[in-house]
Amino acid sequence: MVIALAVAIVIAVILVKSKTPLEHVAVEMPSRSVDVISAREIPFRSRVTAYGNVEPAITLHSMAELSGKISYVHPNLKSGETIPAGTLVVRIEAEDYALSLKQTEEDLKASQSSLNELEAEEKSTRRSFELAQKNLEVGEAELERLRDVYQKQVISKSALDAEEQKVIQLRQQVEDLQGRLNTYASRRQSIAAQIARAEQEVQNRITILGRTEITLPFDARIGAVSVDQNEFVSVGSLLFEAIDLKGVEISAQLSMGSMRKLTSHLENHSAITRQFTQTGGRINESLGLDASVRLVNDMPEAVWDARVLRISESIDPTRQTLGIVVGVDNPYEKIIPGRRPPLLKGMYTAVDLYAPERSAMVIPRRAVHEGRVYIADVDDRLEIRPVEVQLVQGDLVVVGDDLAAGERVIITDLIPVIEGMPLQVNPADEVEDYLRRRALGADQ
Repeated sequence: MVIALAVAIVIAVILVKSKTPLEHVAVEMPSRSVDVISAREIPFRSRVTAYGNVEPAITLHSMAELSGKISYVHPNLKSGETIPAGTLVVRIEAEDYALSLKQTEEDLKASQSSLNELEAEEKSTRRSFELAQKNLEVGEAELERLRDVYQKQVISKSALDAEEQKVIQLRQQVEDLQGRLNTYASRRQSIAAQIARAEQEVQNRITILGRTEITLPFDARIGAVSVDQNEFVSVGSLLFEAIDLKGVEISAQLSMGSMRKLTSHLENHSAITRQFTQTGGRINESLGLDASVRLVNDMPEAVWDARVLRISESIDPTRQTLGIVVGVDNPYEKIIPGRRPPLLKGMYTAVDLYAPERSAMVIPRRAVHEGRVYIADVDDRLEIRPVEVQLVQGDLVVVGDDLAAGERVIITDLIPVIEGMPLQVNPADEVEDYLRRRALGADQ
């Protein structure tokens, strides 16, 4: 037994020592195929969307400015109708007002006639005054001559007295005429004041008469109508409502977060303050925002260019939002039935607001994984790098200076994620084209 066991051990040792050693082969992890884009700064515009209802830019609530019976109503003065500017739509019976105007015009003519008579009378009196002065001069000269003659005792004292009496009468005549001339200035002023009052009264009567006819000051769409022909209206009665066709406004509400996105192109508060001062306090101009309006439905052609008109002066304390008002010109133009209706009062719309263009490092949102991006390094291996996410806009992300221009950002999901794993890189040029369009607001 012992001999057999010893023989077995010897044989086993010989077999182990004579066996060929195993070869160790290094095994490489299989490479993963990934799509990449080149990191680079591209033109970018911050964009936010707010919502609001359409309201007319100008609404005319026409009211009666005088009392009377309605003698005419335009046949198209009905709710929903469109009437061009300058059209006479309502007339109030004007007979009494026309008669009152005629009487006032006659009073004015009478005052003007009185002034003409006064001027003629003054001219005649002035001629009489000049003649009386000449007669006085002649009489005084004759009186002096007679006095010399009387000293020589050529004429009697009665003849001298008679001449003195004649001169006194001439002097009295001159003084009377001078007194009459002195009154003409005040009489002229009095009549001139009467004429001025009469002219003002005529103008007032013309204005009142003009108020009997109501014409539209602009191309209008008619709203509520509250008047019928032969109806009596009093001062202040509402006649009709007219909406200006040339413009509408939409007041949209923006959250403070959205407002921060729109101001992200301003680097600091001093820039905001400087631009606010340069524009005279008009903050909407200092921000340089653009806008467009679209209907909230499946109508891709129902889009209008808009202008940012104003920003509310305060924040809504309940919703913590800021109001921003945009205007659309000519909302009734380029109508396509069923595809692009006019912007009517009360329509619910989306307002897209765009900040000015700036350069930014923009990558797809799907390329960011919990604050990190995957990079294909120069050796086509995976590098995991944290990044600062500055702004998220739809399916785009603006990141800080963590990426260098030209680095290859992986946009493919990887499972599992192992840093250093080999990669098979595929450039995604079509994604880069999409990023450039989307960053400027296209492909909404």
